[in-house]
Amino acid sequence: MKIAVLGTGTVGRALAAAFNRLGHEVVLGTRDPAETAARTTPDAMGGPPFNEWLAGHDGIRLATFAEAAGDGEVVVNATNGAASLAALAAAGEARLAGKILMDVSNPLDFSQGRPPVLNPVNTESLAERIQRAFPEARVVKTLNTMNAGLMVEPRRLADGEHSVFVSGDDAGAKKVVTGLLAELGHRDVIDLGDITSARGAEMVLPLWLRLFGALGTPDFNFKVVRRG
Repeated sequence: MKIAVLGTGTVGRALAAAFNRLGHEVVLGTRDPAETAARTTPDAMGGPPFNEWLAGHDGIRLATFAEAAGDGEVVVNATNGAASLAALAAAGEARLAGKILMDVSNPLDFSQGRPPVLNPVNTESLAERIQRAFPEARVVKTLNTMNAGLMVEPRRLADGEHSVFVSGDDAGAKKVVTGLLAELGHRDVIDLGDITSARGAEMVLPLWLRLFGALGTPDFNFKVVRRG
């Protein structure tokens, strides 16, 4: 498939590299490709400078948000949650129309310090705002409840025996996303329901952040245990 990953941070890089390894045609979207490609300082998580990372992934093309979205059959929103609507607007409503929009972002609000809170929360989710802003896109919320490493290599923890969720209004889009999750190695994909169920998936984040602090590592995930 042709997959456009919007966002060049840790999550965007991890997903772009993983889908490229799986044989998909990947384009990585950013606001200013020239500026992004010229970065020579480590990223916010201490990862290699973007120019070094890109040089090691010659199968991945760097483009603007609009160019990437125009090329992709599936568009992955891996941008910062606070900037997601602006990034998707830059991609363009017409370029997103009819396409599967896989949203892995979280609406973290750091305005009151750390730990961050969610905005929106309870009565709305970021995924719902994205779906409302881009009504012709087929939004599916997923992968936002784990760190980037487990998104793309779930079997490094408990041999992959942990859960990932999908939320969205379009059954066909969820089927495609579930297939991509299986390619990444996810074994337990739980369909939570329509796009409003993304509220629950996003509200996992306050718990996730507290667990990160308590455990001292981001390499953990949730497993839903049930009968049958």
